[in-house]
Amino acid sequence: MHLAYPAVLAALLFAVGVYGVLARRNAILVLMSVELMLNAVNLNLVAFDVWLRDTLHAGQALTLFTIAIAAAEIGIGLAIVLMVHRNKGTSDIDRLRDTAEPPQPWGTAPEDGETTDEPPTGEKAEATA
Repeated sequence: MHLAYPAVLAALLFAVGVYGVLARRNAILVLMSVELMLNAVNLNLVAFDVWLRDTLHAGQALTLFTIAIAAAEIGIGLAIVLMVHRNKGTSDIDRLRDTAEPPQPWGTAPEDGETTDEPPTGEKAEATA
């Protein structure tokens, strides 16, 4: 078997996956594009394993590990996407960037809004004087 055919197919699959990750705004489609990229890697692993005629079949063993990791990734990723969709009503990645907390100014305590760099005022300042 020629190695060029599966290598070219894997390169095309990987390119389509990269395009999907960079161009899509829907989180589920981004996860599907990541799966395409992982399948391209799996195809390369098996093709090189057959081409090298490895007696341990290390490429096929690594492919099984990659499939297990991909299954875990898609399960956790879909759970996160479903929870975000329930809370926000959308799975658009650009709109999900707005959910991040705004950065706090330096020295500001998030609980009370007072800065920690200023000297204390009120009763505590009089008690220490």
